[in-house]
Amino acid sequence: MDMGKLNPTVLAINAGSSSLKASLFRANGPRQDFRYHVQASADDHHLKLAYNQLFKDIEHASVDIIAHRFVHGGDIPEDYRHLDNEELLRLKNITPLAPLHLPANLLGAEICATHFDSPQIACFDTAFHHQLPDIAKRLPIPSAENIHRYGFHGISYAYLVSQLPSMIPHRANQKVILAHLGSGSSLCLTIDCKSVDTTMGYTPCGGIPMATRSGDLDPGVMIELSKRYDSVSLSDMVNHKMGLISLSNGESSDMSELIVSKTEIAQFAVDYFCYQITGAIGSLAAKAGGIDGLVFSGGIGEHSPIIRAKICESLNFLNLKIEHHLNLENAQLISMAESLPICRIATDEELMMFNYAKEYMHVIS
Repeated sequence: MDMGKLNPTVLAINAGSSSLKASLFRANGPRQDFRYHVQASADDHHLKLAYNQLFKDIEHASVDIIAHRFVHGGDIPEDYRHLDNEELLRLKNITPLAPLHLPANLLGAEICATHFDSPQIACFDTAFHHQLPDIAKRLPIPSAENIHRYGFHGISYAYLVSQLPSMIPHRANQKVILAHLGSGSSLCLTIDCKSVDTTMGYTPCGGIPMATRSGDLDPGVMIELSKRYDSVSLSDMVNHKMGLISLSNGESSDMSELIVSKTEIAQFAVDYFCYQITGAIGSLAAKAGGIDGLVFSGGIGEHSPIIRAKICESLNFLNLKIEHHLNLENAQLISMAESLPICRIATDEELMMFNYAKEYMHVIS
């Protein structure tokens, strides 16, 4: 039996809206992590530069399999699929569901195919939410339109729930809200470590405010904007010009910059972000009849004590109380002794993709 298939060297690639992250898991050696900032570019120039740098950084590595994070997988239930020609075509056909992400995901697979003679798999963010109950999945529109809630950040959520038994063993299988807060942000309500509701909907643009995406809006707003802009311009606005960048009147979409800014409008954007997330946590808690824990993750959730504290300021009624010195130290458990557990867990999407890749190699061996 080919031992490379049982203990493969895996390149896990996570192309987000503002970064290219990759991890090389060697069959016999330490894990290596690579991080590159990707500036938005109409012609994908900066993304290609990031891939070129990645290939230079792993120049002498022999890669057995490449795993890509794909934001949208459509209606399929699988955590991952082999990226053969049929699957690539299927994913190209659903790019309108995630126009900020899927083209970059597909481009990454195309670039890697020219550089490596290795199988590639797509790992889907939507799969974690595939079994959402109808009460959460359905949207109040005619069913003939075949439009429903998908939910996203699923690879991150799959990792977080895998950590809950060791973090909060007596509450892991109860009602826990996971907050993935970054350039893209969403919340997920889990029971028995399974998704039962989530804030993002049909596309990654819905839910709570994000760096350049608005989150949920009154449908009438979109109808009015559709009268003022053509579809291309409106799509660009929805994906690149809303959220924090618009709330701060163009000052920044980067939360770390807004927090330290001295301007009133930057502080307003920060407060708005936290206010809406607090409300979304309260809404999910009400739907569940109470919750048993809260987890912060993602770039903002993991690294910003200020944001975590602001979000939890009004959540004492849920018995969610932050211990401020633990929060400032970025401890894993940041709640007071009498509080329900509030955790800070550094997510690891690349590790989940590594596990999916190993599983795939075992299946085909």
